[in-house]
Amino acid sequence: MTKSPMTLQDLRRKIYVKAKAEPSWRFWGLYVHVCKWETLRAAYAAAKANDGAPGIDGVTFEAIEAAGVDGFLAQLRDELVTFRYRPLRNRRHAIPKDGGTKVRVLSIPAIRDRVVQGALKLILEPIFEADFQPGSFGYRPKRTAHAAVNRVAEAIVRYKTRVIDLDLRAYFDNVRHHRLLQKVAARVNDDDVMHLLKMMLTATGKKGVPQGGVISPLLSNIYLNEVDKMLERAKAVTRSAGGYTNLEYARFADDMVILVDGFRRWEWLAKAAYKRLQEELTKLNIQLNTEKTCMVDLAQGEVFQFLGFDIRPKRSPNGKWWAYKTPRAKARKKLLTGLKDVFRRYKGHSLQNLIGEVNPILRGWVNYYRIGNSSRCFTYVQQWVEKKVRRHIQRARQRKGFGWRQWSRAWLYESVGLFNDYHIRYYQARK
Repeated sequence: MTKSPMTLQDLRRKIYVKAKAEPSWRFWGLYVHVCKWETLRAAYAAAKANDGAPGIDGVTFEAIEAAGVDGFLAQLRDELVTFRYRPLRNRRHAIPKDGGTKVRVLSIPAIRDRVVQGALKLILEPIFEADFQPGSFGYRPKRTAHAAVNRVAEAIVRYKTRVIDLDLRAYFDNVRHHRLLQKVAARVNDDDVMHLLKMMLTATGKKGVPQGGVISPLLSNIYLNEVDKMLERAKAVTRSAGGYTNLEYARFADDMVILVDGFRRWEWLAKAAYKRLQEELTKLNIQLNTEKTCMVDLAQGEVFQFLGFDIRPKRSPNGKWWAYKTPRAKARKKLLTGLKDVFRRYKGHSLQNLIGEVNPILRGWVNYYRIGNSSRCFTYVQQWVEKKVRRHIQRARQRKGFGWRQWSRAWLYESVGLFNDYHIRYYQARK
C-alpha cells in the first residue's frame, strides 16, 4: 500500500506541532520543502494575490502569465535545486509619509524573488509561530491590528492607565543581519536554508530588512521576539496572587505600547519596564526615537496613538473606565487628500468610473476604523464625499452649486451606488 504524499498544509501543521512541543529543537532538511512544486505554486499564488509593482528587472505578472507560469516556476525551481539561484537587487521606491514632509523607502524585490521569499516563509513561519508571544500581532496568521487595539482597550478597562508609547527609530533599516541569522539558526539547522536567507538579506544592503519584502514581516518579528519574551516575564513576575496582571503590552511590527497599572504603588513598574526595554533594544542595536517616545498618564486625561487611533480613557456613569478610540486627524487628512487626487484625475470621466475608484478606498478605510468610536468622523467623511460627488455631477452638466434639489441622497446611494456603509461595529475576535 503506497502512502499518499504530505500536503503543504499538513507539513506546516506538523512543523508547528513539533516546534511547540520542543522549544529547543533545531529543524533540518527544510530546503527540500522550499523547492517543492506545491510550495512554489502556493508562494506564486500569494504573490499574485498581493499584486504589486515589478522589481528591478521590470517583469510583471502579466508577462509571466503570458509566457506560462509553469515554465517560470520550473526555471526557478531548477535554479534552487542546482544552487544557481541568486536574488536580484531590490528596486527602491520612496513614498511620502507624515503628511509629505518625510519619505519611506520601499525595497521592492523582483517577482521571482518574491516567490522564493514566499516559499521560504511558508516553511519557516510555523517554526517561529510556535515561539512568538501573545502580545505580538503584526503580520501573523489569524492576528490583526484590530486585535492589538482591542487588547490595549481591555487593558485600559482594567485600569492600566500608565502608558509607555514607544517609537523605534528606523527599525527596519537597522536590523543587524548577523544577529538576525543567529536567531534563525537557533531553530534552523539547515545550511542551505541559512545560505538562501543570507542572500536575501544582503540583496538589501549590509543591514536592514526590506520594507516590501515578502519575508520581512516574519524576520522583523523574529528579531523582536526577545523583547516580547522580556515583557511576558515582567507580566508573570508582577502578577498578583489572584491572577491579576499589572502590566500589559501590544506590538504590531515596530509599533508598540506598554500599559501599567495606574495605582501609585505600581509607578516603579513603568520605570523598570522602560529601563529593561532600553536594555533589550540596545542588545539589538535598535534605538528609541526619544522625540516620539513618551509616558502618558490616562488618568490625567492624556491621549496616546496606536495603529492609527487616538486612544483616551472615559468613565461610564457607574465610574468604570472604558477606552475611547477615534481615527487620528492625520489619518483622516491622508484619506481626504488621496480622494481629492482621485476627484481631480477623474474630472472628465463618467460618474460610474469615478464611483468605481472612490468606493474601494472608502470601504477599506471605513472597515479599518469602524471598530472605534468613529461616528462623528464618519459623518464628516460621508458629507465631504457626497459634496464632492455632487460637484462632479454639476460640473459635468456645466452647472454651478451642488444640486441639492436635483439629486436626492437616496439617488446617490441607491441608484448611483456610492459607498454608504458607515456603521460602527464592535470588535469580534476571529475564530
